[in-house]
Amino acid sequence: MEHLDLIKRNAERLLKEIPEGVILLAAAKTRTLEEVRAASEVGIRTFGHNYVQEAQAMIEQADFQGEWHMIGHLQRNKAGDAVRIFDMVQSLDSVRLANELEKRCEQQGKILPVLIEVNSGEEENKTGIAPDDVDKLVEALRGLSHLRLEGLMTMGPFSGDPELARPYFVKTRKIFESLSGSPADTIAMRYLSIGMSNSYRVAIEEGANMVRIGTQLFGPRSA
Repeated sequence: MEHLDLIKRNAERLLKEIPEGVILLAAAKTRTLEEVRAASEVGIRTFGHNYVQEAQAMIEQADFQGEWHMIGHLQRNKAGDAVRIFDMVQSLDSVRLANELEKRCEQQGKILPVLIEVNSGEEENKTGIAPDDVDKLVEALRGLSHLRLEGLMTMGPFSGDPELARPYFVKTRKIFESLSGSPADTIAMRYLSIGMSNSYRVAIEEGANMVRIGTQLFGPRSA
């Protein structure tokens, strides 16, 4: 109970600190339903998961309202389940995945908002599409009627000095801005999802309107 109260206090502090118009996404990887419910009880309405199977188990049990976003790497063989349970996929990183999501959305009669995950540091150990390849993926999305591109996501460094993440965020914001004037029906650049627990303040300074926070909200992960 004490831990759940701490989550609520953390959520209240973060919601007061984060400017109006910036969405706080609670990164729920490895968290329990009770922990996520505690965050919801003080006003958090957007939740992210890294794994389809883990998310499905939580979403099916959830007794509170919220939006559920896929924020981890999505394998194509999980696309059907992802389309069924998520309100948004933030980790679109290839034309092949886009085509699979399109097929599954058509089967389920669903329009799915997606964000392109940009590997802004072009790091070999991270998922996401290279900055120079974003335009090619955007062009592919123009022809897919069941996917709606609504923005970009990037990770930045996992830890260390938050200032180290700033160049990654700037690069992603510039790509976002270059796409924002697109007239296509399947593109409406609304969300710049950058920044996590160690870097969300810098991300907001650089234009983020969605930040993905786990540790600062729930505490250190036990797994």
